Amino acid sequence: MTAPAAIRFGYAQLPGIRLHYAAAGEASNPLMLFVHGFPEFWRCWQRQLPEFGRDHLAVAYDTRGYNLSDKPERLEDYAIEAILGDLKAMVGQFGHKSCILVGHDWGGAACWEFAIQYPELVEKLVILNAPHPALFRRDLQADPQQQKASEYMGFFRTPEAEAKIAADDFAFLWKFTFAGLHRKGQFSDQDREAYLEAWRRPGALTGGLNYYRGYRMRKDVLANSRVKVPTLVLWGMRDTALLPRLIEGLEDYVPDLRLVRLDEVTHWVTHQASDRVNREIRAFIGKP
Repeated sequence: MTAPAAIRFGYAQLPGIRLHYAAAGEASNPLMLFVHGFPEFWRCWQRQLPEFGRDHLAVAYDTRGYNLSDKPERLEDYAIEAILGDLKAMVGQFGHKSCILVGHDWGGAACWEFAIQYPELVEKLVILNAPHPALFRRDLQADPQQQKASEYMGFFRTPEAEAKIAADDFAFLWKFTFAGLHRKGQFSDQDREAYLEAWRRPGALTGGLNYYRGYRMRKDVLANSRVKVPTLVLWGMRDTALLPRLIEGLEDYVPDLRLVRLDEVTHWVTHQASDRVNREIRAFIGKP
C-alpha cells in the first residue's frame, strides 16, 4: 500500500459561502468527505485523512460557522437545508458525482439526512455516534434517560449560552468535552491549543451553537427516513449525551447495515479509538 498522504489546506467557494477544508490524496481518486460535529472542526479527522488519502481524495471541511469557514449571522442560514446544500456543493467542488460520506455528531446528523435525501450522491455511509433522525425523535419523546441526557441542547439554544461557555477561556466547554480525554493522554496539548484557537475565532462559538438553535426535525421523519445505501455505524457505548439505546431498531431504517459497538469509548470516537476507526472503515469500504 502507498504511504500515508500529506494533509494540505484550501478553501471552497460555494454558492453564497466559503468553506475551509483539509485534504489528503490525489484529486483523481474517489472522494471521501468527512463532516465534523460540535464543537470540533476538520482536525477531529486528522488521523483519518492520511490513511484514506492513500487511495482516495479524503476531504474534511470546517462546516459553516466553524473555525476558518464563513460564519453567517442569520439563524436560518444554519437550517438543515443549508447544511445539506453545502454538502452537495462540496461533492461537486472536487469534480465528483458521488462520495463515501463520513460524519460524527452534528456532522453525522447531516450525513444521515443527506443519504436519505440524496442516495444517488452517496456510495457508502459511515456514521460515528450520531443518531438516525427517526430513532432520535423516538427517544426524545419516550425515553426519560435520553431526555435528561439531551438537556444541554436546550441550554445551548439560550441567549446566555455564549457568555457561560466562553468564560475563563472556554473553561466550561473544555470540561464539557475534552478535559477527561486530556487527563488520560488521549487529547494532546497541541490539540488543546488548536481547539482553543478555533473556538476563539470571532463568531465561531455562535456559529456552532446555531446548529442547535436552527434545528427543526422533519415532520415526516418517522415515515420517510429509510437509508438505501450501505452503512457502517461505529458507536462509542460510553457516550453520556447520545445513549446506546439510540442504536436499537436501527436495522428497521437501514437494511444494509454494519453496526460496531465500541465498548470502552465515549462520544469522542476519533480521539479515543482512531486506529480502530480506521480499521473498521477500511474493512467496510475496501479498495477503490
